[in-house]
Amino acid sequence: MAGFRRGPALLGLLLTCILAACSQTVKEVPPLATEEELRLFAEQPIVVVRVEFNRLDDAHDVIKSYEAIKLDYAENYMLLTPSLEDFKALRSLAFERNFVVSIDMAKTLEQASRVRLKEAGQIQGIPGYNCYCTLEKTLKKMELFAGAYPELARLEDIGDSWQKTQGQGGHDIFVLVLTNKNTPGDKPKTLITSALHPREYATAELTIRFAEYLLENYGKNADVTWLLDYQEIHFIIQANPDGRKAAEGGVLWRKNGNSTHCGGSSRFYGADLNRNFAFAWGKLGGDKPCTETYRGSAAGSEPETKAIQDYLRKLFPDKRADDFSSPAPKDTQGVYLDIHSFGELILWPWGVSQTPAPNHEALQTLGRKLAYFNGYTPEQAIGLRPTSGTSNDFAYGELGVPAYTFELGTDFFQDCDSFTQKIIPENFPALLYALKSSRAPYQLPSGPEIVGLEVAINGMSATLSAKADDTRYNSKNGREKSQMIASAEYYLDTPPWVAGTVGLPLEVTDGKFDEGLEGLKATLDLSMLSQGQHTVYARAKDSAGNWGVVGAVFVVVE
Repeated sequence: MAGFRRGPALLGLLLTCILAACSQTVKEVPPLATEEELRLFAEQPIVVVRVEFNRLDDAHDVIKSYEAIKLDYAENYMLLTPSLEDFKALRSLAFERNFVVSIDMAKTLEQASRVRLKEAGQIQGIPGYNCYCTLEKTLKKMELFAGAYPELARLEDIGDSWQKTQGQGGHDIFVLVLTNKNTPGDKPKTLITSALHPREYATAELTIRFAEYLLENYGKNADVTWLLDYQEIHFIIQANPDGRKAAEGGVLWRKNGNSTHCGGSSRFYGADLNRNFAFAWGKLGGDKPCTETYRGSAAGSEPETKAIQDYLRKLFPDKRADDFSSPAPKDTQGVYLDIHSFGELILWPWGVSQTPAPNHEALQTLGRKLAYFNGYTPEQAIGLRPTSGTSNDFAYGELGVPAYTFELGTDFFQDCDSFTQKIIPENFPALLYALKSSRAPYQLPSGPEIVGLEVAINGMSATLSAKADDTRYNSKNGREKSQMIASAEYYLDTPPWVAGTVGLPLEVTDGKFDEGLEGLKATLDLSMLSQGQHTVYARAKDSAGNWGVVGAVFVVVE
């Protein structure tokens, strides 16, 4: 500093150089959008933008406000479909943080081609995708189920879409409830929602087909039969019907139909329903109305969100304090599943915090079990992206019910071959396991499964065979601790949770319970049973004292 005082001319020269350098830097900064980029935004209904980031902090800051249609941490890039204003904001942030924002022309042209007409000869389904029911066809199938299976299915109207509340057409929000109404008692409940983001075509179709599978296999499949006898399965299949109608035209529509947001501008109005739930609402951005992750004007502000929240509160008793540290009791019943796409992931709370949820170990165990069946990656939701105001964080955070997101497949508009040949066969077993665990979801997934339960009849006796397996967990994101099988039991016609039921021992085929996978056997004396169809229930316990979910098989005495 003293040197500067002695040489004011030198100081002036330095300041001149600094100002000149700054001026030069400003001149080298490109515009936020070139003329060609402006033309693309004016002409194309959807512009796909590529963000190449150098640091995870930059990626996380971007996805707090902008929804990625693809996010690749390994290759350090993401793809977005922003408005022109958001593109300029991203470009400005990129200049500041030193990462790259550019238009992906190939992906932009690919998205433009997806505004499709019906294929030649197509008489059903969404244009270009005949495997997916339209909104109207989905609702019609739900009505048909309730009419064709009156003892097992009923339909409830739980609210209205935004457009219907405004007298602009719109739709009702329906719940399809499956249970045998002739079996009394307070039953464990599972709620499955889908199409909260309507551009995710596969989600509603998976759930309507799963409901159909359950109804068609009642009385034919022993596991399906006891699930509908002793539990309730609730489906909100079209959770965002206004948005679904927009998406069926080939538009990547994510939000609801609330045209008061973003001034009703094309494609960017509405609220992201999966940022609008009341628990931890607004903690992680989403305050810009024209972005795809706009959280809405207030917690639970959208009628679709309110209908789902109210229904969750109706189904599940509140089991935990509304903070980030109080666990739900281990004997909590019920499961909530929200079906999304894409990414091939199983996610559980928290999405809003890096801190593990109070019931993290139990949530992780069931998550790894579900991912065993579909091969997806199981992880805490924030591992995908930081989120707040989500359905899962609400269900667990406010009520304590274990909550999971399925991210199906590899695309929003998943092709029909992949859907029918891969997504359905991978995910039906995962959904069935979730239902089986609903009686004690924080406990049963730690125990062994009954696998391959069979009955071979020989005259008036029958051989019961099965395996008890304590190793069936997905290990893509850490290994679940496995235990040795300690014992196994079977029950005739009455499941083990019914008071007074007595279990009979299943013997181990190699003479000793000392492994995580054991063969089981027993001999049934059919002369003690009446003629007709009977149900054999079986379960196993590991060396840590954990009982697993029940498996069942029919045996017919003639």
